Amino acid sequence: MSDTDTTDDTDDSTAAERPDAFLDVDDLTRQQLHEVLTRATDLKERQRRGKRHALLEDETLGMIFEKPSTRTRVSFETGMTQLGGHAVFLGPDDIHLGHGEPVKDTARALSRYVDAIMARTFDHSDVVELAEYADVPVVNGLTDDAHPCQTLADLLTIHERFDGFDVDVAWVGDGNNVCQSFVLGAAMTDIDLTVATPEGYEVSEEHMARAAELGTAPETTHDPEAAVDGADVVYTDVWVSMGQEGRRATKLEDFDGFQVSTALLDDQYVMHCLPAHRGEEITDAVLESEGSIVWDQAENRLHAQKGLLAYLRGV
Repeated sequence: MSDTDTTDDTDDSTAAERPDAFLDVDDLTRQQLHEVLTRATDLKERQRRGKRHALLEDETLGMIFEKPSTRTRVSFETGMTQLGGHAVFLGPDDIHLGHGEPVKDTARALSRYVDAIMARTFDHSDVVELAEYADVPVVNGLTDDAHPCQTLADLLTIHERFDGFDVDVAWVGDGNNVCQSFVLGAAMTDIDLTVATPEGYEVSEEHMARAAELGTAPETTHDPEAAVDGADVVYTDVWVSMGQEGRRATKLEDFDGFQVSTALLDDQYVMHCLPAHRGEEITDAVLESEGSIVWDQAENRLHAQKGLLAYLRGV
């Protein structure tokens, strides 16, 4: 990864202090994002060559889960093991964030035990409060507003595939948490992004404004065919996210015509953050096609998060 991939001559972010939390992608500067991705690439290569990389030896990551997850839990636990540390899982039956005790009390107590905290919650304000009161780095493992760790993996995958970020990407589907974080990541790396959503499911105005401040806000449309035309990569996610099951019938109707299928595509690469609802937002044929780089994304959660943890811990 070259030194010019995510920064330019006017970027003075190299002097910026290392953040004490990663709640969304723009908690990093462009230069810091570059450093995290470079470190992730290095750690991935070390692992593949069988070289030990115990950068966080004897350190502990506390993992708070209000929402279940396969990739988030396994990638963070495995990542900490490979870095020489340990991860402690705190599920809904182990910890009642903001219910059994105030979030700020949980943050201060955990800070006395662990070296970093990862939290996967419904309410974004919970991770904000954790970060405010914790004395160790706090990482957003997913909230209803943002999924920045997924964006790190997405950017790593795109860079590997295209040897840089000179790429046109089309997002087709819900302007949800995954999309919102990717909008910020695309702006910070100068990816040319077009977002196609049904009316009423657009990316938040706040995230669009933040993207404009970081670089360039994406083009937006309600026409998936127009978004996909000329794109190198087409990215989608589930239409019915966790906690939205009661709106399933309505959302399936609203998203009619937004399925990523062979009829929509023209030899583009396809991305999906998983889990996929095959037959809804994406067809089985597309997910299993040669153009699918979904499994590279899934693997890169591990490497990107290792790079992030090592960076936040200053090693």
